[in-house]
Amino acid sequence: MIPKSARALLVVPAAFLAGPAAVAGESDAFKPFGHPADHWELTLESGYLWNVGSNTPIDYEIAPTQLTLRSPVVLNWFEGDDGSRLIVRSRASLLMESIVEGPEDFYLGISGAPSIEYWFPNEKTSLFFSIGGGVGLINSTREAGGQGQDFTLNWFWQLGLRQEIAPQLSVLAGAYFIHHSNGGQTTPNPGIDALGFTVGLGWSW
Repeated sequence: MIPKSARALLVVPAAFLAGPAAVAGESDAFKPFGHPADHWELTLESGYLWNVGSNTPIDYEIAPTQLTLRSPVVLNWFEGDDGSRLIVRSRASLLMESIVEGPEDFYLGISGAPSIEYWFPNEKTSLFFSIGGGVGLINSTREAGGQGQDFTLNWFWQLGLRQEIAPQLSVLAGAYFIHHSNGGQTTPNPGIDALGFTVGLGWSW
């Protein structure tokens, strides 16, 4: 019988294994695409989270996957003479989490947030930060310390680095925190606070 933890392992996006070959062939032919932040972007990220809060005595471990859509720039906070930019984009995510350790098995949800991004002058590297939340469903159980009901709220923050490896193609990595609870709709309301990392692949168009 395959252990529950083994079933939940997620494959790190193959782009991180591509190496220098992934950036070969870049030419001026792609320059008309313009600044990546001025376009739509779709990212797929996976990672691993560990329980860090005191809301529950259960040592939850979660393998999150999120599919995120970012809009073109909605607010230009700063634009330097060297080409650097501090901007805000909108983001919406589909959350798909496998609960590796804990009485539940999965969490499905949606979330929304601004994406605050600092782009370096090379237009290929950016730091990003998001904080927001949404709603979702978990297959709750009656186990003490587990979630009190299926419907839950979520709140998250994410801090990471994006690097373009080919025209319109980027890799991402960063720290990720997620909170799940039902907003006090049940007593007790254990909740989950989990912190870890994510890595992923992004495509702009």
